[in-house]
Amino acid sequence: MMKMSRRARRMERHHARRKQPALNLVSLMDIFTILVFFLLVSSSSVQNLPSSKDINLPTSVAKKAPKETLIITVTAKDILVQGRKVGAIDQVLASEELLIPGLEKELKFQSTKSMLAQADKTRGRAVTIMGDEQLPYELLRKILSTCRQANYTRIAFAAVQKSKGTGS
Repeated sequence: MMKMSRRARRMERHHARRKQPALNLVSLMDIFTILVFFLLVSSSSVQNLPSSKDINLPTSVAKKAPKETLIITVTAKDILVQGRKVGAIDQVLASEELLIPGLEKELKFQSTKSMLAQADKTRGRAVTIMGDEQLPYELLRKILSTCRQANYTRIAFAAVQKSKGTGS
């Protein structure tokens, strides 16, 4: 076997010292765990109502945040429950009936489908109505009657929260 020169031994020691450091996965996992918890906590505190460009919501000064409920959206032409069309405004206003059949059917379906919407019989279920501030009273009365008939008695109206600095 051949004897290594002094230079060769020095270069070997030098290359042995320059090994790539191992990636420390523990601290990386800690960072991602903290990030996941932050995202879970921050996303659960805000309820986002579906936005619609053709609805101009009224303003409100209420400080209490709404709970997540079934949403009835009233656009210029249609009545929607959770984004599904249940009736046309023109037909509802032209009808002499106090109840809206399509809305009543969908509300009853939603009450059997969702465990979140179910409540005890005395309190009723919760629903949020999201409609334009210029909504005709006759249409609103029919929607409220239909909700009450389907045991959705805890009714809230979606509104834009007015900031404290505004004096009007």
